[in-house]
Amino acid sequence: MRCEDTTADVWLPIPADEIEGLPEPGTSGLNYRFWDGGPEFPADPAHCAFYVVPYMKGTEIAVRPLAAMTSVRAVQTLSAGIDHVTPGIPSLPPGVALCNAKGVHEASTAELTLALILASLRGIPGFVRGQDAEEWRAGFYPALADKSVLIVGYGSIGAAIEDRLAPFECARVARVARSARTTARGQVHALTELPALLPEADVVVLSTPLTPGTTHLADAGFLARMKDGALLVNVARGPVVDTAALLKEVESGRITAALDVTDPEPLPAGHPLWHAQGVLISPHVGGSTSAFMPRAKRLIAGQLRRLVAGEELANVLLTTD
Repeated sequence: MRCEDTTADVWLPIPADEIEGLPEPGTSGLNYRFWDGGPEFPADPAHCAFYVVPYMKGTEIAVRPLAAMTSVRAVQTLSAGIDHVTPGIPSLPPGVALCNAKGVHEASTAELTLALILASLRGIPGFVRGQDAEEWRAGFYPALADKSVLIVGYGSIGAAIEDRLAPFECARVARVARSARTTARGQVHALTELPALLPEADVVVLSTPLTPGTTHLADAGFLARMKDGALLVNVARGPVVDTAALLKEVESGRITAALDVTDPEPLPAGHPLWHAQGVLISPHVGGSTSAFMPRAKRLIAGQLRRLVAGEELANVLLTTD
């Protein structure tokens, strides 16, 4: 993609004066417009050439200006997933690059994944409740050491999770992606091999994008193949798991779960997942840390420098027809 027009609007969810390294608006031909999802647009969407989607504002806000962005050449999300903007793709003109935020969320999401695994295995939620009740809940609890871990969705986040598992002396880490390949850490199995791998895993981590092929990937059959006492960790998207099927399994006590994402989301008051046995819930905060903003700003600045220089954009997942 090249910036061929004399001037082009760039919509940013972060004020331009807070982002170091942006091309100078006076000499680059770019006009920076701040929009974080508010009711009023900052300018005519028809003049927007580069749209950075407001972060964690939901699908309705993400896609609201897209149909009117008749001159847009790139849509940049600040999330690893793009499922919140895909409903608006049919309204985009041909040749629009859709880019994700690879490189922004890996560290934070991997950190939370390890926190959820360790907290669930070592009984931390019970200790917190014990502290509230002034109860000394001593005993033996499972360790991560010597456990077998299966990572389903071995992209950059999956690899970052394995990097952080390395010091914990796991018995095995198995990797699954859409297609088989070999990495520096070893073999990545194809998704078709998942049924044979599930019964061997003590911990199953979901870090796959949400696509039509991964919606309800963790269905009743998937969960039934998990071994008794196994832990399911979802840091992907809520609909990757069939919530009704998961509730049946955790309420029976056969498996446990740690969920940073749920379906529905946000989880409404009164939903049975809140109090289901063996379920730990965090409110979709895998990427919402102090590491997010500096990395997001570097991504935006780097993409716009590429734009002005006539270079290919990074992290292009698809280009519209």
